Amino acid sequence: MPAYVIVEISITDPATYEEYKKLTPGSMAPYGGKFIVRGGATETLEGDWKPERIVVLEFPSIEKAKAWYHSAEYTAAKQIRWKASTGKIILAEGV
Repeated sequence: MPAYVIVEISITDPATYEEYKKLTPGSMAPYGGKFIVRGGATETLEGDWKPERIVVLEFPSIEKAKAWYHSAEYTAAKQIRWKASTGKIILAEGV
């Protein structure tokens, strides 16, 4: 069953965040991850949610998504992201 990593990010250091963006695709590949949404325009249809940046990643399973998130490759990228942004990340099981 697929799993989705859903991210809401507010970028505080755009130059450093660009470094993070370069590392993420390669860190996902061994775990079967792919981008479904990566930035792009958003429109609030209900409520007062106004995210700066939304990212959605798809993985073949929750186990693969967790393995990627805790991997050495992504941990190195996360440390850069933590310097360049603030945000929220959730893992959701697909159907």
